[in-house]
Amino acid sequence: MRLASVFAAIIGLVLIGALVGYFGVEAVTRSLIAVGWIGFAVICLIHLALIAAMGIAWASELEHGETFTTLELKINFMKPVWRGHLLAEGKVVKRGRTVGLVECDVFDEKGSLVARASSTCMTLRAEMAKGR
Repeated sequence: MRLASVFAAIIGLVLIGALVGYFGVEAVTRSLIAVGWIGFAVICLIHLALIAAMGIAWASELEHGETFTTLELKINFMKPVWRGHLLAEGKVVKRGRTVGLVECDVFDEKGSLVARASSTCMTLRAEMAKGR
């Protein structure tokens, strides 16, 4: 199943699993290498996979009429990746009434950790959620 985003479809993000509080995507870096964007594009791909996995994991627990925003985002890149499949798994670690913590790990096709991210998210309700 492809994600709805046109950009996600172009770079090859594929949904691999979704549960409440969990979201996994797979990314294929070969499509970026073919265009010649090796270093920067792979970093952007990893970043996009992290954001998608964490954001959708958090959004999966929202109530009707709620939305959210990111208060803080930290990414640690652990090793270079030149080509192959990447797996991003995002999960809600701690959810409070308004603020919580989401984490995501990105693995290469050998199961080795490529990047780890954490994000503080804030749920927006009522007036704060309007227009977002």
